[in-house]
Amino acid sequence: MEEHKSRWYGGCAPGSRPVAIPVGAQVLWREPALWVCGGWDPAHVRTMELGDARIAVLGPCSASERDLARALSVPELATVARSWAGAHTVVRAGARGGAVEVLADAAESSPLYMVNAPGGLVWGSSALALSSLADGGADLEWLATYLRDKYAPARDRSAWSGVKPVPAGYMLMLGAGGTGLSPWWRPLRRTPEDASAALRHALSEGVRVRVEGVPVSADLAGMDSSTVTLLAAQYGPVTGVTVHPEGVTTGGDMEYARALNVPGLSRVYFPLGARHLPFSEAEAELPATDEPAPSAPVWAMLSDQLGAMAAAGSAAHLTGDGGDNLFLSAPTHLAGLARRGHWVRMYRDAMEWARLRRQSPLPLIAAAVRGDAAYAGRAAFPRPPWLAAEVPEPNTGSPDADTAFVASVRSVARSVRSELQLADSLGVALHNPYFDGAVLDAVVSAPIEQRYSARRYKPMLADTFADLLPDAHRKRAAKGLFVGDFHHGLLVNRHRWLTLSDGRLASLGLIDPAPLRAALHSASLGVESVWPPLLAAVSAETWLEAVERTPGTKWTNTAPAPADAR
Repeated sequence: MEEHKSRWYGGCAPGSRPVAIPVGAQVLWREPALWVCGGWDPAHVRTMELGDARIAVLGPCSASERDLARALSVPELATVARSWAGAHTVVRAGARGGAVEVLADAAESSPLYMVNAPGGLVWGSSALALSSLADGGADLEWLATYLRDKYAPARDRSAWSGVKPVPAGYMLMLGAGGTGLSPWWRPLRRTPEDASAALRHALSEGVRVRVEGVPVSADLAGMDSSTVTLLAAQYGPVTGVTVHPEGVTTGGDMEYARALNVPGLSRVYFPLGARHLPFSEAEAELPATDEPAPSAPVWAMLSDQLGAMAAAGSAAHLTGDGGDNLFLSAPTHLAGLARRGHWVRMYRDAMEWARLRRQSPLPLIAAAVRGDAAYAGRAAFPRPPWLAAEVPEPNTGSPDADTAFVASVRSVARSVRSELQLADSLGVALHNPYFDGAVLDAVVSAPIEQRYSARRYKPMLADTFADLLPDAHRKRAAKGLFVGDFHHGLLVNRHRWLTLSDGRLASLGLIDPAPLRAALHSASLGVESVWPPLLAAVSAETWLEAVERTPGTKWTNTAPAPADAR
């Protein structure tokens, strides 16, 4: 099988000596060093120079050549770059003396990291690649917090010892005199009409810059993926892929997929058989990633699907991931309603939200009364009985609904970056437009009443794209759940996982294998289970296994001549 390398980019601080460059990298600038690694679409690696000023946009970006020219000289780079759609990092050098400005995107879908190497600071979009400039080992404190709550690992650490994250929405300033971090993004406030227009522009342009001129496939299932697929079809042919249980050819997502008939859209159906059950061993080896990948437990299914798309000629695959996080978010606004004294509305929304999800409203109301938006906005998982490491309770408290909302989106967006690395190993560029910074910027700018409802399904998305989505899709109120598949998959593969429960995590002292084996055994028998902590343990164990067999990134102090970029 042809070997495909993960796509990432990075650079050095001005004056770093000796310069650290990954072996095999495509160098864009020599001083200060800037490079890309892996098989990038040329349209997603663009540079421009004007005198001593240089700018690079790395990743899908809607900026025109005129936009780049303007950004070369504008005093505040963020004032121009904020409106650019896509998932990218903007780097500018020379506009402020000899300093380098690196804008980390607002949604953390293109996360950045930094490490203090012997020759100076090195930054990059892959913590895994940078780890070989540090001690190369997993950060056990981060891993312990991940096992405690996969949705709230330590924010000031990465999964790798010595590799620090650059905060989302911050500018990394690199100069001969040192390094600085300053926030460049904060939520705006827009009217409902303006917020909807901003969302339409951000998502439409985010899709366009990914699909123009390349063979494209896309998930075709619920409202989120259908919207993305229909947008992609406006710019060229797209193959919509609908997964379904083997032997089941009617109902569910199949009917919604068949209801879409627009020029440029063709449909294929991907049957899921026994070999695709969660926890099954895949034919394709799980690659090492920046952190444990959310899809690791379903890698057998995902790798088969993406492999089939690659074999059919698809160079890029679009998903609807992130739509639930943006438009089906938990009621973080309840704390704000209570703080402003809107008790009737708070009580009504809490009751309706709890009724729809068949849970007690009392924890939501209690969190709202004490002003804890974050608790109202996410599930609180008990400490897993198999967690052996000392881990403080997750610090999720936030009195502000928007702060809690943005933090929850960023946490998922960062973790989903590892999904792109999985797809890279199969030669497919995976894209999640809903996690774009401009999309988050548009959604969080809307009044809470526009983006949240206990009575309507994803009202902001449905209303913004009412002219694009068929009536049946806009009125769809739910989508399928696959919890039964997880129980069944664990039952079929229980011997493998009962063995792995006494593996690398246990040897590191992070888990107690006996309680984990008991939980896995119970889940395999169909006992109702709290899945997130179990899935975190499975993902972390397979991640450590992949990391162990993967050689580290090799670096050189000799920079090749810069390659031409557009």
